[in-house]
Amino acid sequence: MVLGLELLGTLLLILIAAEIFTNALEHLGERIGISEGVTGSLFAAVGTAMPESIVPLVAVLAGGANAQMNAEIGVGAILGAPLMLSTLSLAIMALSVLGRRGWMGHLRPERSGLRRDLLFFLIAYALAALFVPAEMKAVRSGFVVALVLTYFIYVMLTLRVSAALVDDGHGTEAGGALFLSRLGLPTNLPVIVLQMLIGLALLVGGAKGFVHSVETVSALIGLSPLLLALLIVPVATELPEKVNSVLWIRRGKDTLAFGNITGAMVFQGSLLPALGIVITPWQPTPEVLVGIGVTYAAGLWMFALARRGDLRLWHLAVNGVIYVGYVSLMLT
Repeated sequence: MVLGLELLGTLLLILIAAEIFTNALEHLGERIGISEGVTGSLFAAVGTAMPESIVPLVAVLAGGANAQMNAEIGVGAILGAPLMLSTLSLAIMALSVLGRRGWMGHLRPERSGLRRDLLFFLIAYALAALFVPAEMKAVRSGFVVALVLTYFIYVMLTLRVSAALVDDGHGTEAGGALFLSRLGLPTNLPVIVLQMLIGLALLVGGAKGFVHSVETVSALIGLSPLLLALLIVPVATELPEKVNSVLWIRRGKDTLAFGNITGAMVFQGSLLPALGIVITPWQPTPEVLVGIGVTYAAGLWMFALARRGDLRLWHLAVNGVIYVGYVSLMLT
């Protein structure tokens, strides 16, 4: 009973925090005149990626008698997060508007930004999956530099095209009044940033509480720590991205909805693996290798759709089927 109330309470907190955060981000993007691509793929993606970024770091840095297991959990959590985003998160986002658009309904994110996000993710994730022995320190250092550089170039290209996209009608527009302004505060940049930070803090707090509840449930049902890292924890920590994207796509803001997920995929497929290579042995288990293959297949499927330009709801349902197949395989 208590555990159920804790799960429900943290989910409610995440929903409220997501509303606060997305409202502030829309006003921030509108105030500084940037495109929806920058707002979704950079600001929202990095901000809401904090919970799943913290989990593997805590696991690895815990060390102690279970240092080897913690390292495996850290690697699993780092490489498992893009798996959730590329499969389950995209499917949930699409299903949230199924009643309005139907299975054959169109999804209309800004195409060049979506292609760019997916291309850089595929490049970075391929580099991250080239597991080099710990003894080859120079080669591993080269991969770290390459992953960081990949994300840096991605950010520069995303910012570079922002002005042209705004001129073309893809500027960020706030859908309603800033929440803090309803309390009598002015709608200026400091207040917008304050609300964004409040929303982000609540998102991180809610996600950590949800992860704690899920870990308790997993212990009760006897799930192994590695499967917890690969299956359960990423689902819980990806909640901010899922909720934000659902809110945006239901408001017709497809570019923001997709960018929030695909931008997080780039971040988690480049900078987090770079950190993982530095602080862990960065060696895969069979379960992790299967997850990498599934993630890459889902990423390639989305990239092919983005290049074609005809993106429909049923296409993202395929990503959900891929996830169900992966979970079924892991639990057998």
